[in-house]
Amino acid sequence: MGEQTAKAPGLNRAKTYQLVLFPLNNGATNVYYVLVLSYIATFGSKVLALSMLFASVMVTGMRLFDAITDPIIGALMDRTNGKFGKFRPFMVIGNLIMAASILALYCLTPLIPASAMALRYVAFVALYAVWVIGYTFQTSCTRSGQTVLTNDPKQRPLFTIFNTVGSLLGMGAMQFFAPILAKNYEGGYASAGFFRTLAPVGIVISILLTLLAVIGIWEKDQPKYFGIGGEKTEKVKVSEYIQIIKNNNPMQRLMVAGAGCKLALSIATNTTVLCMLYGCMMGNYDGLYLPMMVLGYVFSVPFFLLTVRTSQKQGQKASLMKYVSVAFLCYIGVLVLLLLWGKSDAFTLSIMGENGLSINLYTILFIAFFGIGYGAYYATADMPIPMVADCSDYETYRSGNYIPGIMGTLFSLVDKLVSSLSATVVGVAVSFIGLESLPTQYDPYTPGMNRVVIVLFCIIPMVAWAATLIAMKGYSLTGEKMKEIQAVNACRRDAVANGMKLEDAMTKWQTLDQLPAEYRG
Repeated sequence: MGEQTAKAPGLNRAKTYQLVLFPLNNGATNVYYVLVLSYIATFGSKVLALSMLFASVMVTGMRLFDAITDPIIGALMDRTNGKFGKFRPFMVIGNLIMAASILALYCLTPLIPASAMALRYVAFVALYAVWVIGYTFQTSCTRSGQTVLTNDPKQRPLFTIFNTVGSLLGMGAMQFFAPILAKNYEGGYASAGFFRTLAPVGIVISILLTLLAVIGIWEKDQPKYFGIGGEKTEKVKVSEYIQIIKNNNPMQRLMVAGAGCKLALSIATNTTVLCMLYGCMMGNYDGLYLPMMVLGYVFSVPFFLLTVRTSQKQGQKASLMKYVSVAFLCYIGVLVLLLLWGKSDAFTLSIMGENGLSINLYTILFIAFFGIGYGAYYATADMPIPMVADCSDYETYRSGNYIPGIMGTLFSLVDKLVSSLSATVVGVAVSFIGLESLPTQYDPYTPGMNRVVIVLFCIIPMVAWAATLIAMKGYSLTGEKMKEIQAVNACRRDAVANGMKLEDAMTKWQTLDQLPAEYRG
């Protein structure tokens, strides 16, 4: 796996530690994914006493702000090539912006008196907007930085598994600590003290993961890995980005697929949804949430290995479609079980009883369907991320432009749009059953809540997976196509380095059979 092993000319391989450490950047941003997007609506409605619909819908409405800032940040990244490289400055600055804004949001805004409610609304929106900028800075580097890390079709699928491990370290740590910390405060997730404690814990974890990620990309973050032209790569005007994306059909399809995977994950793992399922419906949030979360991660492990193996043999498209299909089929079983809930005492989840272990057939079937389905979709949820690097390399192959920044921020925009949409969807769905605030693990069951859970936990994720499968069916960057793209790009890169004009190299070499023999090996 080392970079110095025998390889084809122009092939850029990562060292093992680089493949392991750089994906921790995703873990660093996923800390905030849980810290903010899973809890901000609850914080707004419960702690700041803002309107529940405002706290939920505002998060999605801010995407209009992203539509302006993301392309600007992407263009800035593409034009950056300073002493500290192209990506490292954005990773560090982005993390610091997020840390400062979240400390102010969760620790200082509750100090604003209730009599100054208008000021609470303004501070809530302003600090969230600042956080969004920092999130874009750092999360777009996970997508765009892969282009310099490795272009080996055998290594890129490995990024998925290390990316998932990094995601687990960030997201999993927060999901683990949150319910434990919530027990220490009256009101649980509705307590201001809970947020004052959780925010610093998350920030420390995120900073540590960011530092490790910076070490991982340090050696690769230099001009010789920047596309075909390196330092001589032509700067792309912001006005040209729309036309570039319009002509990049694989990127368009990947954005739909990525949105589908992310929507399924963000809604099905939303804290409010899980509070309604395990707490309000099943009546035992503390006894079900952590065990089911751990079981889900355990089921994910074999799927991580299977997705990488399938990606290396058949390409990432084939792997994504195969395991999303598995998730879809398993959630049909989960849907049936939730429809049967409440028919009798046997149709409820039960793991531990007063006399010890108490598992019924309903629970066994739920664990099987949920576990396999969760394992499959969790292993594929971040799979579109390394595929962004393929789309970026395809753009270099198609047009000669090296624009990982705009590719990363475009995908980041979709990521944030879908993630924030989940908060709005949950808030609107809950309002339909007459609740004025988002339920926590301590709230009683409300009539109609089971239907809301079925829609949010099963139906919407299944629709999202269907959209993913439809989009990926016409995705052209198969395993074989990526091998051709990398070979052509490598040949052009070497020619430009030896003095040939980029336009001439683009014209001379366009297909695999036109390349010198050493590039076709």
